[in-house]
Amino acid sequence: MSHSNTPLLEVRGIEAGYGASQVLFGVSLTIEPHQVVSLMGRNGMGKSTTIKCITGALPVRKGQILFEGRDITNLPADVIARLGIAIVPEGRQCFPNLTVREHLVAFARPPAQPQKGELAAQATPWDLAKIYALFPRLKEREHHMGNQLSGGEQQMLAIGRALSTNPKLLILDEATEGLAPVVREEIWHCLSRLKSDGQAIFIVDKYLFALEKISTKIISLHKGESSIFNYQTELA
Repeated sequence: MSHSNTPLLEVRGIEAGYGASQVLFGVSLTIEPHQVVSLMGRNGMGKSTTIKCITGALPVRKGQILFEGRDITNLPADVIARLGIAIVPEGRQCFPNLTVREHLVAFARPPAQPQKGELAAQATPWDLAKIYALFPRLKEREHHMGNQLSGGEQQMLAIGRALSTNPKLLILDEATEGLAPVVREEIWHCLSRLKSDGQAIFIVDKYLFALEKISTKIISLHKGESSIFNYQTELA
């Protein structure tokens, strides 16, 4: 049960890896309701591995992950998703044989009803109209197949698909990777609008100055260990 002083997400010293290779060596971070928190670091530092642990795609070997005060460590990915965590995966992973509209309808889920003492649900739930208002281009292409969209349109669709589940926490892995500069700016603008609406967001991306503008705080990963990113010292 989540009360006002309970973090939305709390990662406590998690360790994880692949086979005999350990990638995370005690990663910790906290996301409060309505915060935008970014995770950055060079390739191979454990950013995607951290996200996989949070979403249930990779087992945690040591440590703990709490969501609204509930221990979700190593719960199945579908259970974690139903609790209110949605991911926009690296590479977007749109289905080539589904239209834009079918993507958004197939994954749609109403917001979870809060129990007594829990955080209030999203005031205006995400439906087709609201997603199309955020991404007008998706409305224009609602009958196009996933493989008929540009990279930027696919990223918009991936974000819209995640929002259609009415998540409490939206996670974006490599939010603007491989996109043209003008499309990147459009994605950052939309994320700023989501922040203004109070959506909690966890972002992995490499564009520091864009992250600095939107983020409540930035977590830095180095060799599988986390720390708060300090602009003054680390950009000096």
